[in-house]
Amino acid sequence: MRDLGAGFGYLIKGQRWVGRHGRWFGIGLLPGLIALVLYVAALVGLGYGADDLVDWATPFADDWSSPWLGLLRTTLTVLVFGLGLFLAVITFTAVTLLIGQPFYESLSEHVDRTEGGDVPESGLPLWRELWISARDSVRILVRVGLYSVLLFALGFIPVLGQTVVPVLGFCVTGYFLAEELTAVALQRRGMLLKNRLALLRGRRLLTLGFGVPLGLAFLIPFVAVFLMPGAVAGATLLARDLVAPENEDDETAPTPYTLDKD
Repeated sequence: MRDLGAGFGYLIKGQRWVGRHGRWFGIGLLPGLIALVLYVAALVGLGYGADDLVDWATPFADDWSSPWLGLLRTTLTVLVFGLGLFLAVITFTAVTLLIGQPFYESLSEHVDRTEGGDVPESGLPLWRELWISARDSVRILVRVGLYSVLLFALGFIPVLGQTVVPVLGFCVTGYFLAEELTAVALQRRGMLLKNRLALLRGRRLLTLGFGVPLGLAFLIPFVAVFLMPGAVAGATLLARDLVAPENEDDETAPTPYTLDKD
């Protein structure tokens, strides 16, 4: 359980780091602001269209009597919007990191530099880094989509759907948020997606301690934008812990990009 607290500590340390380096905080805000405008527009559209979508998807219930028709469609509307919000929280980080790739790479490098030791560089051209980030993000989103469908289905189970499922949803959100954010620093260290996932699984509580509070905070409008620079800084500090010398002799040690052929 101590790892949970340590993971949350990295989140706080990251916010403190950008607080001491105001220029990097300002640089890190811009990609989040752009992504926020896009996501607000999408969620507003979903909010207006969710009722019509549910009505279209449930023609078999048109002849149901009250209150069952209203109960079914209201429940499904809430679930659809909840699923959209869940996906927005997950994908916001990926999209923001993709938009701000050069900014966040520089921020992460500066964190490494201020903390001492080696400052790894990928040595890849920007287009290649963007391609790898986009490809890995799609792979993560496929995994998230599968979990979303499963959790959506489990949400119909009485009691379980209103208690356990939301908790699992936030754990899934937090885990993959942590993966997306630590990827900035771990990709610079030549680590492939499969190795990054294995590394995070090996310290699951540490990962959840960092990602779950961040996922909860991201549900508050505008908070995600202001937390992103510190989240990247904190994820870099977390990545430094994960690949510390005592951890580098296991199967999750960085794999060079030269092996990344697909």
